[in-house]
Amino acid sequence: MRLSFSRVVLVLGLSATSLAGVSVQKSGLSVPKQYASRRDQVKDMFKSSYGAYMKYAFPHDDLAPSSTGFWDFTHQWGASVIDAMPTMYIMGLNDLFNDAVKFAASVDFTQSKTGDTVNVFDTTIRFLGPLLSSYELSNFKHPVLLAKAKQSADKLVHAWVGDNPIPYSFLNFTTNQPTNGTSNIAEAGTLLLEWSRLSKYTLNPKYVNLATKAMKHIANLPAPLPGLAAQVIDPATGNFVGGYVSWGSESDSYFEYLIKYARLSNTWDSIYIDTWKTAVDSSIRSLLKKSTVGNHTYLADLDDEGRVLHIGSHLACFHAGNWIYGGKLVQNQTIVNYGLELMEGCWNTYASTTAGIGPERFAYASPDGNFTGEGDPAPTAEQLAFYEKHGFYQTIGFYVLRPEVLESNFYAWRATGDTKYLDRAGAAIDAFNKYLLVPSGGYAGLNDVMNPGAGYWDIADSFWYAETLKYLYLTFDDPKHISLDNYVFNTECSPFKAPPALLSYKGSGGWLPWKPWKVWPTHGEVPAATVSGVPREGRKW
Repeated sequence: MRLSFSRVVLVLGLSATSLAGVSVQKSGLSVPKQYASRRDQVKDMFKSSYGAYMKYAFPHDDLAPSSTGFWDFTHQWGASVIDAMPTMYIMGLNDLFNDAVKFAASVDFTQSKTGDTVNVFDTTIRFLGPLLSSYELSNFKHPVLLAKAKQSADKLVHAWVGDNPIPYSFLNFTTNQPTNGTSNIAEAGTLLLEWSRLSKYTLNPKYVNLATKAMKHIANLPAPLPGLAAQVIDPATGNFVGGYVSWGSESDSYFEYLIKYARLSNTWDSIYIDTWKTAVDSSIRSLLKKSTVGNHTYLADLDDEGRVLHIGSHLACFHAGNWIYGGKLVQNQTIVNYGLELMEGCWNTYASTTAGIGPERFAYASPDGNFTGEGDPAPTAEQLAFYEKHGFYQTIGFYVLRPEVLESNFYAWRATGDTKYLDRAGAAIDAFNKYLLVPSGGYAGLNDVMNPGAGYWDIADSFWYAETLKYLYLTFDDPKHISLDNYVFNTECSPFKAPPALLSYKGSGGWLPWKPWKVWPTHGEVPAATVSGVPREGRKW
């Protein structure tokens, strides 16, 4: 059972809040002149690495930057092109963007070139998201982008079987039959931003209704901890499998989308923001840990037996930015402060390594123990010695060009205006150029951040262009350009224009409309109809 809103008020000191006039970004924020060159430096990194992709890998999905080969992990639909389109537009790379639009128009999203089986989640975040974001960012000048998003979604809808609320993770694109097997809350619960936006522009409620059904079902299931859904879920039964709890892989973006959909939609339904607040409350109570060395703040996992696992990951480090963002939205400084503490813990994993880049996974000890999982080996003498200096030790040392630490660093900068976050982003740029840049002009990951000479991780995944470089660029860009007060990012950092925050939140009773509604953006007249459960009464939106 989820904690009621009143229960969360008790623990976090929350009160009924209003999003009217709420600002995530620090008022009057600007980037000091001494950091101005960093933005252009990131733009050059994008042009160099994307140029290497075009030379050695296009139209395949991903570049192998060190060996100058290619990979096709997402059906040879040119993932690196499509995923990078919003980045190109934001950076003002108009020629590249226009070429990408032409390429997107040529892709048949009903056919996989790498086998029949397609992942619903990956296709949604790497293709639907950037296609729809680019459609918006370019002021709706390229309707083919909307058409291609719809083309893809019209195949993906077959992942829902009958009245089952949870979609299957994988779908056979030849037979339109889903594959058997369990899913997870990240895959089932990270569709709502993209699918609601598709319903908005097609005026077809089918897409948002399917995604809403999945997310609400997860939020309403009895959870191992209040608000903290179990990681694994069975689409056939709609029930959780086991009780593993994490803000990391296979859970992460479900929690991310709870607060983001509440902001993007200004929905009257309080379940999203209530569940997010309850999840944060439970995490503070049960998962927030302090290392015995350095007093660093980390967020633990919970295993199927309810035991605390003293582990963290690069992927999970998005949580810092998510708490900063959500805390600002609900006007609760306690949540913001915990997010900033988590940011410090995640940055510690960068600052402490030889490469100045964080590892894939790490572990630590806190006053309640150092258990990391059944059957896990005890830390070696070398790991223990490192822990005694730095308050964590790496358990998986590779770096695969992930964005999450820099994502949270971006949110911390925009929310506080503290230039230490600009310095940290600059340090990451220097580390990338020193250790990741290869002769092709691309950037490759590392096999071991403690030993950069141990070889490259030879995959430049599309999120390098879509997320890592975009978050770095936006950190040094004019904060008014793509403001966190005006845009909500999907989990692949594709921005969606948000409506004015003109709704007042009154707890479990839902949202109350402020009057008058304002027009945003001017994208045609929406007929009197219910698209996402809220009658729009013919207004433009």
